[in-house]
Amino acid sequence: MARMTMIKAINSALDNLMQNDETVCSFGEDAGYFGGVFGCTEGLQEKHGLNRVFDAPINEAAIIAMAIGMASNGLRPVAEIQFSDYIFPGFDQIVSELSRIRYRTAGSFTTPVTIRTPCGGGIYGGQTHSMSPEAFFTHIPGIRVVMPSNPYDAKGMLIASVECDDPVIFFEPKRLYNGPFDGDPHKPALAWSSHEKGEVPTGHYTVSIDKAEIVRPGDELTILAYGTMVHVAQESVRVAGVDAEVIDLRTLIPYDMETIAKSVNKTGRCVVLHEAPRTSGFGAELIAQIQEDCFYALEAPVARVTGWDIPYPHAHEWAYFPGQERVIRAIKQVLEG
Repeated sequence: MARMTMIKAINSALDNLMQNDETVCSFGEDAGYFGGVFGCTEGLQEKHGLNRVFDAPINEAAIIAMAIGMASNGLRPVAEIQFSDYIFPGFDQIVSELSRIRYRTAGSFTTPVTIRTPCGGGIYGGQTHSMSPEAFFTHIPGIRVVMPSNPYDAKGMLIASVECDDPVIFFEPKRLYNGPFDGDPHKPALAWSSHEKGEVPTGHYTVSIDKAEIVRPGDELTILAYGTMVHVAQESVRVAGVDAEVIDLRTLIPYDMETIAKSVNKTGRCVVLHEAPRTSGFGAELIAQIQEDCFYALEAPVARVTGWDIPYPHAHEWAYFPGQERVIRAIKQVLEG
């Protein structure tokens, strides 16, 4: 075991994958020689060579199209989109090609493409470097959508994603890249439990991309979150002093409804938390499914805590960012409902 940030855990995952499987390659804008703008691919080109770790032009559509072609011909490419805000030029390739090749060819071809992309706010990135666009991709049949919340899961889930024959969009919360405590007094505190301090095996291992994780057992209410919001939820529960069950979804599609339903049926109350805008956010899907599966167990309406329906604001980032105050208010609402 070694102590790793999420950046180092992702780097270790890619390194392990390329050591164990010569079909794995990694590429993207500045992802070769420079090692990526956040350093996730640092040193990999020097170790594994120019043919397996390389730079791509500033053309997201071409990056994803190239990955599709490589995967269709036996490789397992890991394509990096530098910021998730810029994935949209490649959106048509994902929707019209990547997601449909197995269905279109009746299983004759698979496209085991993993698209890594940093997401979310918390780094003063403003409106063009802070988006959480995961809900767009959860609507596309044939795509898995993954978002880890800690270094251990980041490495294990990235390895599992690359080894999976399904295409995977692998979102990496930028706020967690170096751990949630970064010395900035203006940022809301986030919980960082012993499991999430960066104790990561140096070798090959996988974490399921089909199962949620109960990161805090409880009986009073259920809180569903993913990515950075898992830590917001944990810290909010600690401050509020309630016995809440916090579930890290980890994989958004396919989401683990069995674990969710078991928890909500037990507690009878639920808060759904995500950083993305409220309208048509992934929380709406979760609430709809909870209503269908757990209606008779609910003691109060399910509450949502989300970002606002506006472009991500630079000047008001910490008002936009769903923090403890808003989560605690929602907790009180469902407990008193």
